[in-house]
Amino acid sequence: MTTSAHTLASGRGWQVLDVVCTAGAADRPFEEEHRGFCIAAVTAGTFRYRARQGTAMLAPGALLLGNPGTCYECGHEHGAGDRCLSFHFGPAYVEQIVADVPGVKTLAFGTPRLPPLPALAPLLAEAEAARETADTDAFEELGLRIAGAAVAAASSAVHAAGSPSRRDQKRVAEAVRRIELDAERPVSLAELANETATSPYHFLRTFRHVAGMTPYQFLLKTRLHRAAVRLRRSDETISAIAFEAGFNDLSTFNRRFRRVMGEAPGAYRVRRRG
Repeated sequence: MTTSAHTLASGRGWQVLDVVCTAGAADRPFEEEHRGFCIAAVTAGTFRYRARQGTAMLAPGALLLGNPGTCYECGHEHGAGDRCLSFHFGPAYVEQIVADVPGVKTLAFGTPRLPPLPALAPLLAEAEAARETADTDAFEELGLRIAGAAVAAASSAVHAAGSPSRRDQKRVAEAVRRIELDAERPVSLAELANETATSPYHFLRTFRHVAGMTPYQFLLKTRLHRAAVRLRRSDETISAIAFEAGFNDLSTFNRRFRRVMGEAPGAYRVRRRG
Protein backbone atom coordinates (compact mmCIF):
# COMPACT_ATOMS: atom_id res chain seq x y z
CA MET A 1 0.00 0.00 0.00
CA THR A 2 1.25 3.48 -0.87
CA THR A 3 -1.27 5.28 1.35
CA SER A 4 -1.77 5.13 5.10
CA ALA A 5 -4.56 6.88 6.99
CA HIS A 6 -4.51 7.44 10.73
CA THR A 7 -7.67 8.65 12.48
CA LEU A 8 -6.87 11.72 14.57
CA ALA A 9 -10.37 12.39 15.90
CA SER A 10 -14.00 11.61 15.11
CA GLY A 11 -17.53 12.29 16.22
CA ARG A 12 -21.11 12.02 15.04
CA GLY A 13 -21.07 12.91 11.34
CA TRP A 14 -17.40 13.85 11.11
CA GLN A 15 -13.90 12.39 11.09
CA VAL A 16 -10.40 13.73 10.52
CA LEU A 17 -7.54 11.61 9.18
CA ASP A 18 -3.81 12.10 8.82
CA VAL A 19 -3.23 10.69 5.32
CA VAL A 20 0.31 9.97 4.13
CA CYS A 21 0.95 8.83 0.55
CA THR A 22 4.30 7.54 -0.67
CA ALA A 23 3.29 6.95 -4.31
CA GLY A 24 5.56 8.13 -7.10
CA ALA A 25 5.70 8.34 -10.86
CA ALA A 26 6.10 4.57 -11.20
CA ASP A 27 2.88 3.86 -9.26
CA ARG A 28 -0.26 3.56 -11.34
CA PRO A 29 -3.16 5.78 -10.17
CA PHE A 30 -6.27 3.90 -9.13
CA GLU A 31 -9.84 5.04 -8.73
CA GLU A 32 -11.44 5.57 -5.32
CA GLU A 33 -14.78 6.94 -4.15
CA HIS A 34 -15.67 9.64 -1.66
CA ARG A 35 -18.12 8.15 0.84
CA GLY A 36 -19.06 11.56 2.21
CA PHE A 37 -17.99 15.15 1.79
CA CYS A 38 -14.21 15.48 1.90
CA ILE A 39 -12.15 18.61 2.56
CA ALA A 40 -8.47 17.68 2.62
CA ALA A 41 -5.79 20.26 3.46
CA VAL A 42 -2.49 19.48 1.73
CA THR A 43 0.38 19.94 4.18
CA ALA A 44 3.25 18.49 2.12
CA GLY A 45 3.98 17.31 -1.41
CA THR A 46 2.06 17.70 -4.65
CA PHE A 47 -0.30 15.46 -6.61
CA ARG A 48 -2.84 15.54 -9.42
CA TYR A 49 -6.49 15.13 -8.41
CA ARG A 50 -9.15 14.21 -10.95
CA ALA A 51 -12.85 14.06 -10.11
CA ARG A 52 -16.20 14.84 -11.73
CA GLN A 53 -15.69 18.56 -11.01
CA GLY A 54 -12.45 18.65 -13.02
CA THR A 55 -8.71 18.09 -12.70
CA ALA A 56 -6.32 20.13 -10.55
CA MET A 57 -2.84 20.03 -9.14
CA LEU A 58 -2.79 20.12 -5.34
CA ALA A 59 0.07 21.80 -3.50
CA PRO A 60 0.64 22.67 0.18
CA GLY A 61 -1.99 25.09 1.42
CA ALA A 62 -4.61 23.99 -1.12
CA LEU A 63 -7.85 22.20 -0.23
CA LEU A 64 -9.07 19.11 -2.06
CA LEU A 65 -12.88 19.12 -2.32
CA GLY A 66 -14.90 15.94 -2.74
CA ASN A 67 -18.62 15.17 -2.98
CA PRO A 68 -20.36 12.02 -1.69
CA GLY A 69 -20.46 9.16 -4.18
CA THR A 70 -17.96 10.82 -6.52
CA CYS A 71 -15.18 8.68 -7.95
CA TYR A 72 -11.74 10.26 -8.03
CA GLU A 73 -8.16 9.53 -8.94
CA CYS A 74 -4.86 10.84 -7.58
CA GLY A 75 -1.61 10.70 -9.52
CA HIS A 76 2.01 11.46 -8.62
CA GLU A 77 3.68 11.65 -12.00
CA HIS A 78 5.16 15.03 -11.01
CA GLY A 79 6.80 13.95 -7.73
CA ALA A 80 6.67 11.33 -4.99
CA GLY A 81 4.56 11.53 -1.87
CA ASP A 82 2.19 13.90 -0.12
CA ARG A 83 0.52 14.38 3.24
CA CYS A 84 -2.97 15.71 3.99
CA LEU A 85 -5.24 16.53 6.89
CA SER A 86 -8.41 14.98 5.54
CA PHE A 87 -11.74 16.05 7.04
CA HIS A 88 -14.76 13.87 6.23
CA PHE A 89 -18.37 14.86 6.84
CA GLY A 90 -21.75 13.18 6.41
CA PRO A 91 -24.32 14.94 4.17
CA ALA A 92 -26.57 15.83 7.10
CA TYR A 93 -23.63 17.37 8.95
CA VAL A 94 -22.68 19.54 5.96
CA GLU A 95 -26.31 20.48 5.36
CA GLN A 96 -26.39 22.10 8.80
CA ILE A 97 -23.23 24.05 7.96
CA VAL A 98 -24.58 25.20 4.59
CA ALA A 99 -27.76 26.45 6.26
CA ASP A 100 -25.70 28.91 8.31
CA VAL A 101 -23.42 30.19 5.51
CA PRO A 102 -24.97 33.31 3.91
CA GLY A 103 -25.61 33.03 0.18
CA VAL A 104 -24.88 29.29 -0.07
CA LYS A 105 -27.73 27.07 -1.21
CA THR A 106 -26.08 23.97 -2.66
CA LEU A 107 -24.46 20.99 -0.96
CA ALA A 108 -22.24 20.01 -3.89
CA PHE A 109 -18.75 21.38 -4.52
CA GLY A 110 -18.48 22.65 -8.09
CA THR A 111 -14.68 22.76 -8.14
CA PRO A 112 -12.12 20.05 -7.30
CA ARG A 113 -9.93 22.29 -5.16
CA LEU A 114 -9.40 25.65 -3.54
CA PRO A 115 -5.96 27.24 -4.00
CA PRO A 116 -4.07 28.52 -0.94
CA LEU A 117 -6.20 31.44 0.26
CA PRO A 118 -5.19 34.10 2.83
CA ALA A 119 -8.54 33.69 4.59
CA LEU A 120 -7.76 30.01 5.26
CA ALA A 121 -4.10 30.43 6.29
CA PRO A 122 -4.67 30.84 10.06
CA LEU A 123 -7.05 27.86 10.15
CA LEU A 124 -4.70 25.55 8.29
CA ALA A 125 -1.73 26.52 10.47
CA GLU A 126 -3.82 25.86 13.56
CA ALA A 127 -4.95 22.48 12.22
CA GLU A 128 -1.41 21.38 11.38
CA ALA A 129 -0.18 22.48 14.80
CA ALA A 130 -2.98 20.45 16.40
CA ARG A 131 -1.86 17.41 14.44
CA GLU A 132 1.79 17.84 15.44
CA THR A 133 0.98 18.39 19.13
CA ALA A 134 -1.66 15.61 19.23
CA ASP A 135 -4.30 18.13 20.34
CA THR A 136 -7.19 15.86 19.29
CA ASP A 137 -9.80 17.82 21.25
CA ALA A 138 -9.32 20.78 18.90
CA PHE A 139 -10.40 18.97 15.76
CA GLU A 140 -14.18 19.06 16.19
CA GLU A 141 -14.12 22.86 16.25
CA LEU A 142 -11.43 23.08 13.57
CA GLY A 143 -13.43 20.79 11.28
CA LEU A 144 -16.50 23.00 11.55
CA ARG A 145 -14.52 26.16 10.91
CA ILE A 146 -12.65 24.71 7.92
CA ALA A 147 -15.84 23.26 6.41
CA GLY A 148 -17.68 26.57 6.78
CA ALA A 149 -14.80 28.52 5.26
CA ALA A 150 -14.40 26.05 2.39
CA VAL A 151 -18.13 26.04 1.57
CA ALA A 152 -18.20 29.85 1.52
CA ALA A 153 -15.00 30.16 -0.54
CA ALA A 154 -15.99 27.47 -3.04
CA SER A 155 -19.39 29.06 -3.64
CA SER A 156 -17.89 32.46 -4.45
CA ALA A 157 -14.75 31.34 -6.28
CA VAL A 158 -14.27 32.50 -9.85
CA HIS A 159 -12.47 29.89 -11.92
CA ALA A 160 -10.47 30.51 -15.05
CA ALA A 161 -11.67 28.86 -18.23
CA GLY A 162 -9.82 25.76 -19.35
CA SER A 163 -7.53 23.41 -17.47
CA PRO A 164 -3.73 23.64 -17.38
CA SER A 165 -1.87 21.04 -19.42
CA ARG A 166 -0.07 18.16 -17.73
CA ARG A 167 3.20 19.67 -18.88
CA ASP A 168 2.39 22.93 -17.11
CA GLN A 169 1.26 21.04 -14.01
CA LYS A 170 4.58 19.18 -13.98
CA ARG A 171 6.55 22.41 -14.26
CA VAL A 172 4.67 24.01 -11.39
CA ALA A 173 4.87 20.88 -9.23
CA GLU A 174 8.65 20.86 -9.63
CA ALA A 175 8.82 24.56 -8.74
CA VAL A 176 6.58 24.06 -5.69
CA ARG A 177 8.86 21.32 -4.35
CA ARG A 178 11.89 23.50 -5.03
CA ILE A 179 10.34 26.37 -3.06
CA GLU A 180 9.43 24.04 -0.20
CA LEU A 181 12.98 22.73 0.04
CA ASP A 182 14.57 26.20 0.05
CA ALA A 183 11.79 28.33 1.55
CA GLU A 184 14.15 29.94 4.06
CA ARG A 185 16.43 31.17 1.24
CA PRO A 186 15.85 33.79 -1.49
CA VAL A 187 14.43 32.17 -4.63
CA SER A 188 14.32 34.26 -7.80
CA LEU A 189 11.64 34.03 -10.48
CA ALA A 190 14.32 33.85 -13.18
CA GLU A 191 15.97 30.91 -11.41
CA LEU A 192 12.70 28.98 -11.12
CA ALA A 193 11.81 29.69 -14.75
CA ASN A 194 15.24 28.56 -15.93
CA GLU A 195 14.84 25.24 -14.09
CA THR A 196 11.58 24.61 -15.97
CA ALA A 197 13.03 25.74 -19.33
CA THR A 198 10.52 28.59 -19.77
CA SER A 199 10.67 32.36 -19.88
CA PRO A 200 10.02 34.18 -16.58
CA TYR A 201 6.79 35.68 -17.94
CA HIS A 202 5.44 32.35 -19.16
CA PHE A 203 6.44 30.64 -15.92
CA LEU A 204 4.78 33.33 -13.80
CA ARG A 205 1.54 33.08 -15.78
CA THR A 206 1.59 29.27 -15.68
CA PHE A 207 2.36 29.09 -11.96
CA ARG A 208 -0.48 31.44 -11.11
CA HIS A 209 -2.91 29.49 -13.31
CA VAL A 210 -2.00 26.13 -11.77
CA ALA A 211 -1.30 27.05 -8.14
CA GLY A 212 -3.76 29.93 -7.72
CA MET A 213 -1.05 32.40 -6.64
CA THR A 214 2.32 33.70 -7.78
CA PRO A 215 5.62 31.99 -6.85
CA TYR A 216 6.50 34.81 -4.45
CA GLN A 217 3.09 34.62 -2.77
CA PHE A 218 3.55 30.86 -2.40
CA LEU A 219 7.01 31.39 -0.89
CA LEU A 220 5.64 33.88 1.65
CA LYS A 221 2.71 31.58 2.46
CA THR A 222 5.10 28.71 3.09
CA ARG A 223 7.33 30.78 5.37
CA LEU A 224 4.42 32.26 7.35
CA HIS A 225 2.69 28.89 7.71
CA ARG A 226 5.82 27.26 9.12
CA ALA A 227 6.35 30.20 11.46
CA ALA A 228 2.75 30.00 12.70
CA VAL A 229 3.07 26.28 13.45
CA ARG A 230 6.32 26.86 15.36
CA LEU A 231 4.84 29.75 17.33
CA ARG A 232 2.19 27.39 18.60
CA ARG A 233 4.50 24.43 19.22
CA SER A 234 7.70 25.94 20.63
CA ASP A 235 8.99 28.48 23.15
CA GLU A 236 11.57 29.93 20.78
CA THR A 237 11.74 33.69 20.51
CA ILE A 238 9.70 35.32 17.77
CA SER A 239 12.85 36.76 16.21
CA ALA A 240 14.51 33.33 16.02
CA ILE A 241 11.44 31.83 14.36
CA ALA A 242 11.23 34.73 11.91
CA PHE A 243 14.90 34.52 10.89
CA GLU A 244 14.88 30.74 10.52
CA ALA A 245 11.74 30.96 8.39
CA GLY A 246 13.58 33.20 5.94
CA PHE A 247 12.72 36.73 7.06
CA ASN A 248 15.76 38.96 7.46
CA ASP A 249 13.88 41.74 9.21
CA LEU A 250 11.65 41.26 12.28
CA SER A 251 9.44 44.25 11.50
CA THR A 252 8.76 42.87 8.00
CA PHE A 253 7.87 39.49 9.49
CA ASN A 254 5.53 41.10 12.05
CA ARG A 255 3.82 43.17 9.38
CA ARG A 256 3.32 40.27 6.96
CA PHE A 257 2.23 37.88 9.71
CA ARG A 258 -0.38 40.35 10.93
CA ARG A 259 -1.67 40.91 7.40
CA VAL A 260 -2.12 37.19 6.68
CA MET A 261 -2.97 35.77 10.11
CA GLY A 262 -5.00 38.73 11.33
CA GLU A 263 -2.92 39.46 14.44
CA ALA A 264 0.66 40.04 15.55
CA PRO A 265 2.87 36.97 16.18
CA GLY A 266 2.97 37.58 19.94
CA ALA A 267 -0.81 37.87 20.20
CA TYR A 268 -1.23 34.81 17.99
CA ARG A 269 1.03 32.74 20.26
CA VAL A 270 -0.67 33.85 23.47
CA ARG A 271 -4.24 33.44 22.20
CA ARG A 272 -3.65 30.03 20.61
CA ARG A 273 -2.04 28.68 23.75
CA GLY A 274 -4.75 30.18 25.88
